[in-house]
Amino acid sequence: QVQLVESGGGLVQPGGSLRLSCAASGSISSIVTLGWYRQAPGKQRELVATISSGGGTTYADSVKGRFTISRDDAKNTVSLQMNSLKPEDTAVYYCNGPVGYYSGSYYPSTNWGRGTQVTVSS
Repeated sequence: QVQLVESGGGLVQPGGSLRLSCAASGSISSIVTLGWYRQAPGKQRELVATISSGGGTTYADSVKGRFTISRDDAKNTVSLQMNSLKPEDTAVYYCNGPVGYYSGSYYPSTNWGRGTQVTVSS
């Protein structure tokens, strides 16, 4: 399986923007669904967004209209554009793939990167 390496995190003020990137060590074209997850201190890891090989996307309600997931199979990368950031977006962000879909729910694989820290604070 491909190795995933996240980057692009940092400290940003509320209302600001960040773009996260996930670079895969090999081809992602055969991975049907890729996703971004996040884990805030003391909380469970949660799904933020998914993107299918056909370009279909899903988003958590908390980020709809603010975050945009994209993939570039030619460059083997998955990105997450985050706008209008809020303090509650503070978390370690992880990309994951393949993400399974069964009985109406998404399930991550065990293929996790190290994550990238996003801190939203004034």
